[in-house]
Amino acid sequence: MPFQIHALPMAPFRPLFSLSDAALAERSARREVVPANPGAPCRVSLTDAAEGEVVYLLNYEHLPADTPYRARHAIYVREGATQAFPPPGEVPEMLRRRLLSVRAISSTGDLVDADVVDGAELEPVIERLIAAADVACLHVHFAKQGCYAARVTRA
Repeated sequence: MPFQIHALPMAPFRPLFSLSDAALAERSARREVVPANPGAPCRVSLTDAAEGEVVYLLNYEHLPADTPYRARHAIYVREGATQAFPPPGEVPEMLRRRLLSVRAISSTGDLVDADVVDGAELEPVIERLIAAADVACLHVHFAKQGCYAARVTRA
């Protein structure tokens, strides 16, 4: 089944870039300089930030549903990132190089199914999980850290 991977939009994060370190801390966020690549996967550009690049580490609610599966976790956003729009069926390199947890989410925000896969072999897992009638979308997470990476829908 054809699928589409979605990056987060940049607009909600732009206001962070002009804040002081103290103001960021009040929002449970911080500005960091990337020490090495890979290491700071940007959820807007769907690329790994380069060594020396400025990123923002913040808590993001990726599943706001009023269910026991409501979820938020730490994410990175690159300063000045451009939102990625991968073509249908394309898997960004940022996902290919990591161990991933793929979670099938219903329209009510409940977990329907899940799997763990090496990012280099992601497509068959996406296609299998997204094909289920009760699945509205998939959430891809970095399996080791547990943090949200991207959303997947039917194309």
